[in-house]
Amino acid sequence: MSMKQVDPAFTVSGSDKALADEIFKAALDVQRRTPGLESLGILEAYGIPVVKTVFAKTEEEAVKAAEEMGYPLVMKVVSPQISHKSDVGGIRLSLQSGDEVRAAYLGMMEKIPEKRPDAVLEGVQIQKMLSGGNEVIIGMIRDPTFGPMLMFGLGGVYVEILKDVRFAIAPVNEKEAREMIKGIKAYPLLAGARGAKPSDIDALVDAILRISRLVCDFPEIEEFEINPMMVLEEGKGAFAVDMRLTLKKK
Repeated sequence: MSMKQVDPAFTVSGSDKALADEIFKAALDVQRRTPGLESLGILEAYGIPVVKTVFAKTEEEAVKAAEEMGYPLVMKVVSPQISHKSDVGGIRLSLQSGDEVRAAYLGMMEKIPEKRPDAVLEGVQIQKMLSGGNEVIIGMIRDPTFGPMLMFGLGGVYVEILKDVRFAIAPVNEKEAREMIKGIKAYPLLAGARGAKPSDIDALVDAILRISRLVCDFPEIEEFEINPMMVLEEGKGAFAVDMRLTLKKK
């Protein structure tokens, strides 16, 4: 079978391919196959909402950013060598004050090198902590035969434990995007099981369509993953919290 062809109908409004192209070129120029926080700018260029994020190199920068952003907050270590931050104590949740931010920063800088002496700690990212909602994952792996294969499922730790995911060959249209979402076993959780408020399915469909366009526009993307994307209740949107992206070797 051949790769699925990109149809002009598979378009999304509000995408800025030129801006994303600049970010990719900058990464490749310095031979960085796994862009860091700048990869969040790629999502924004394609109109995919991102949780407000600030990068801090020092303890004081982290506290200053936290005070300006407001609480509660999440802190995550930034290191090219660390992809699974929780495994090394590189994530702290529900930080409620400057003192807690300071303690979290110092704790990471002291303890993470004990577990990963090879890792270069560039600093931390400070994010607003979203309350409520469900965590999902939207990913892509480039198959040599079929091209970009999109993946959708529950996010966070659930994706590795439950392996409840659906795949589709990109590009996808709205119908196919909805089928990906409805096809997972945990869909009733998103639809509002047992009186719970339904998640914003329309926002997830829109995100899948935009990611489909992104990975088709840039064949140099080898792997892509938003995990988690926090989907709030109906009408309140879905926001990328963390992402990982790998470019092909130049």
